[in-house]
Amino acid sequence: MATNPTLAVLGFKRQLVYHLHIWAFIAVAPLVMVQWQHGNFLLSALLILFCVNAALVILFLRLRSVYFLKGRLFPILAVVCAAYSTSINGHAGLYWAYPAAIALFFLLPLKEAIVCNIIFVSVMAVVSFLQFPEADFWRITFSLGLSCLFAMIFAWLVGRLQQELTRLATTDPLTGCLNRSQLADILNSQIQLRERYERVSSLVLIDLDYFKTINDRWGHLAGDRVLKEMTIRLRKRLRESDQLFRIGGEEFMVVLPETRQKDADTLAHQLLTSISARPFLDDIKLTASASVAEVCRGETWSVWLNRADQALYDAKAKGRNQVVNAARPSNEPAHTAGPSTPASDTSAAI
Repeated sequence: MATNPTLAVLGFKRQLVYHLHIWAFIAVAPLVMVQWQHGNFLLSALLILFCVNAALVILFLRLRSVYFLKGRLFPILAVVCAAYSTSINGHAGLYWAYPAAIALFFLLPLKEAIVCNIIFVSVMAVVSFLQFPEADFWRITFSLGLSCLFAMIFAWLVGRLQQELTRLATTDPLTGCLNRSQLADILNSQIQLRERYERVSSLVLIDLDYFKTINDRWGHLAGDRVLKEMTIRLRKRLRESDQLFRIGGEEFMVVLPETRQKDADTLAHQLLTSISARPFLDDIKLTASASVAEVCRGETWSVWLNRADQALYDAKAKGRNQVVNAARPSNEPAHTAGPSTPASDTSAAI
């Protein structure tokens, strides 16, 4: 079971594609022989190609969990087969146009599905105009168009719902920072960059000093406002590529791609200064403690984070309001890092 909400959404899409191809294969495979026996060799060949594509998609999803050509051949072949079958078989082929049109919205991105359906409905309108009486032409065109419209609305609503659920599941509702559900995957991605391409990343842990006093003295609403304002201050110092997490009540983590420990240490001091430089909510003065850890070769994300946690504990033990660089494994060459000095001269007022 996927614990990452983003992966869960991707898993849902793969399952949808997988089952659509299975049932399409089961439904279409017998038609190959039927059309062949009726002498419709071109349509039979198209249906064979459709079945081969479906089989390949099923195989790829089973063995590698990836789409074969991202599933795009399915809707294209379905539309072509439905249009051609209608042109030679009349109403018997027309019935396949409706599931083909609806399937587009489940297999293609919404914009691509809309464009394909506009083309498909237009083609089917021309075929219907040539094949059927005028009354049937209008019925077919409008019913197919409405089916596509309803499918589009449904697909759009499902897509919006998935995006919103993913956002709610992956971000902290108070601050808008990423939450712990994304932590392992993002740290692992930085480790892979380190192992494969020697692109070193660092992380910074930040913990507000004596934050509990704010909740006790001014109330939890004031504490929430402080956390929101702190998030704003931190974001102003970060690059677009940096990722800000809230991993605990008053504990934050910044992942810094392609950043050495020395540079991360400099940024950590700047972040602490931005926290202590001016009061929160007019009269609440705060400081914070921080730790810096550069990813080392061969370590897991949990070991990397644990080194940063230990350094943060050391920063607290040494008096708070300072940055401590995490110890490196004995077999890892050290890089020059900035001194672990207080971020500012402002002492903790709380």
